[in-house]
Amino acid sequence: MKNLKISVAVMLLLVVSFTTAQEKEKMGHNHNHDKMMDMKGDTKAEAILSDYFSLKDALVADDSEKAVEASTKLVASLKAFDESNYTAKEQKELTDIIEDATEHAEHISKSEIAHQREHFKVLSRDITDIVAITGTKNKLYQQFCPMYDKGSAWLSTKEEVRNPYYGSRMLKCGKVQKTIQ
Repeated sequence: MKNLKISVAVMLLLVVSFTTAQEKEKMGHNHNHDKMMDMKGDTKAEAILSDYFSLKDALVADDSEKAVEASTKLVASLKAFDESNYTAKEQKELTDIIEDATEHAEHISKSEIAHQREHFKVLSRDITDIVAITGTKNKLYQQFCPMYDKGSAWLSTKEEVRNPYYGSRMLKCGKVQKTIQ
């Protein structure tokens, strides 16, 4: 029940934040709007997403070796990311997020599948945070499994749920929380 209350509070904060941002944009106060639209096509951010989805797919398939390969590529993509096109505040946020994401991707590249999945949970939060700043040219689905570690989310390019936390044991456990466009 406590987790439900916290989740509801977080969602309300996100809605208020989003509504405020939309109002500022309508009033012409969002001077970075054109710049943000250009970033939707950030190729380095899209490379990170591509490698993240390869990792997710490997975990869905219960393939620890492919997860190691994908996480190694993801580490390289994260390290190659260039924050210079973003505001100073965004650069700081991205630097912190990428540092954390890199650490988790490195752990995944050196672990067995159960531990890979533990790190994937935090990595998924980091990747979601990156997308919130960089945007994406693709339609994404934030999906959620209520059973893994008191609830865990991940991103997917497909609306159909394929659970990376349980793989073949509970392949369809979860639901789409939101669509990111």
